[in-house]
This record gives sequence, C-alpha cells and structure tokens, in this order.
Amino acid sequence: MISAIAPADAEAAEAAARRQAELAKPPGSLGRLETISIRLAGVTGRVKNTLGRCRVAVFAADNGVVKEGVAVTPQSVTLAQSVNMTKHMTGMSAIAAFFGNEVRVIDVGIDSQRTPEGILDRKIARGTGNIAEGPAMTREQALAAIAAGIEAADTAKAEGVDALGIGEMGIGNTTTSAAVLSALTGAPAEAVTGFGSGLTDDAFRKKTAVVERAVKLNAPDPGDPVGVLASVGGFDLAAMAGAYIGCAKNRIPAVADGFISVTAALAAVRLCPAAKDFIFLSHASKEAGCRLVYEQLGLTPMLALDMRLGEGSGCPLAFQIMRAACAAMNGMATFSEAAIDDGYLAEIRGKDF
Repeated sequence: MISAIAPADAEAAEAAARRQAELAKPPGSLGRLETISIRLAGVTGRVKNTLGRCRVAVFAADNGVVKEGVAVTPQSVTLAQSVNMTKHMTGMSAIAAFFGNEVRVIDVGIDSQRTPEGILDRKIARGTGNIAEGPAMTREQALAAIAAGIEAADTAKAEGVDALGIGEMGIGNTTTSAAVLSALTGAPAEAVTGFGSGLTDDAFRKKTAVVERAVKLNAPDPGDPVGVLASVGGFDLAAMAGAYIGCAKNRIPAVADGFISVTAALAAVRLCPAAKDFIFLSHASKEAGCRLVYEQLGLTPMLALDMRLGEGSGCPLAFQIMRAACAAMNGMATFSEAAIDDGYLAEIRGKDF
C-alpha cells in the first residue's frame, strides 16, 4: 500500500503558485498563507480548495511506562478524558466544537474492560508493556495499530472530511514519544525529553533516565520505524503514524498537533516518505524535542502560542488558518480582474523579502 502512495501533485502546486503571482497584491505579501494554499493544491490536485468538514481523530491508549513514575497525572485520566472529549469538555474538544469541527475518539489501547459508548473500539490491548523493562508491544500489535490509523483516514475520506487533525490521549505518552524520537534520530535522551503535563525536577530527571534506559534496553533499529514503535512506542503513536499514511493514501491534508503528534508524523514519514507532502504542522509546542522533529520533517508550524496540552488542541486552530488561505486563493481578484496594471512589480518579482 505504501509503495502505491504518490507524492503531492507538482503540476497542481505549480498552477497554484502561478495564480498566487497573478492575485492583486505585492508578491509574497500573504506570506505563509500563500504557501499553505499552494501545498493544499498539491494535496488535492485542485488550485482552489475549501475545507468545509474538518475532524480531529484522537487515538487513546495507556502506557505501561507510567509505572516508572514519569507522569504526575494518574493513569485513570486517559479513560476519563477520552470520554470527556466526546462531550466537548476538554481543551481540544471545546475549541473544536466552537469552530464546528468534529471529534472522533478511537480506543486503541485504553486500560479498561470495555470501550465506553461514543468511542470507537479498536482496542488492541489494555495498554502497552513497560518500555523500561522490555518492548511496548509485539510487531503484530504495532501493525494492527497502524492499520487502525489508516482505517480512520479511510473513513474520514469516505465520509467527506476535507482535513483530518491527528490527536491523542494517553498518560505517559510524552515519555514514549521521547523514546521513539531518540531511537529514530540517535539524539540523546536529555535532548528530547520534556516536562510533559508538568513534573518536579526530580521526576523530570527520572523520566530522562527512563527514556535513556528504554532505548538502550530495547535497542530498536532506526531504519525500522515499525520496530521502533513496537519497542519503545505506544498504541496511540503507532495509530497516529498510520493515520498520517492514510491521509496521504486518501489525498487529504493531515494536521499535526504537538510533540506526540509530530513524533508520530516523523515515524510515518520514515515509513512512507511521500506522507510528508500531506502533513501540516499546527503549532510550535514548548515540549523539548519538537525543534528536532521540525528539522527532521523540514516543515514549519503555523502558530507559536506556547501550547503544550496535546489532545490535538492545535488542529482546530490550524483548520481556521488553512480556511483563510483557501479564502484568499479562491476569492481575491487577479490584477487583470481588478483592472490594475502590475507592471510596477516587475523589478521586485522573485525577490525574497
């Protein structure tokens, strides 16, 4: 399936760039709104696009590594907040509801006997193993989680969703994300480990040591992203990686959130390089390691709001920016339509301001 995924439509992107040059404005004056509209054209194959129906897909799972004391939040919050998302009572879901975005919560590994009503049941197991003691999951389980993410993107496409945000809910998943990032890039634990939802200095040092120990113990091959996810990742991370690949497969834009979401995006791109063309970064998270991921992906976040909530909370904000980019591309007059001679711009066209 991955080998059949094509990169963005270069001809459509070039046509969109030509239209941007014809719009009645100084060249490049809408900045990255222009870049977004051009990238969207490459995703869809159309110069003019609209994002009518937007959805945040939240992959929820528990992580065995919480036994190491790496999170201040109790593990029971994974289940509680997953349910609250379906009621628009969390940060992300409240923002999504305000903007009219859908929220779809998918249980890929919550530590509960059954999946609550309103949450899609794709439970692989009741949480992962403790990565400080051994692998998080089997390779088969990692592939099942990736498949669940691809299915979520397939469903979004079938239901007419124009853009899919990739979110998560899982206590301990900043630890697994740091371990995955360290394993994929070779970066030391101290460079990729952050404070997550909040830790004391002692707990932070413990968390960093756990990340270092997990990577050393499991010794995943950085050239095998599935193996990395299985060794030191989580069901949520693997499913999110699958969702990015699924968006590329279905030619719909995938919007990443913060540290966990972009780490999953990096794993997806390592598996399927063409997926990069379909990923849009919503905001620059304050979590450690994010800058490294942005460099690895070669992508720039849209916003800098000092956010670190997770859940997919940056996605509803990014949807609005992407809609604005489409509105300008679709609605602005060209110089010809506005009856303006653009000859005065000849000397500055192509200049980087």
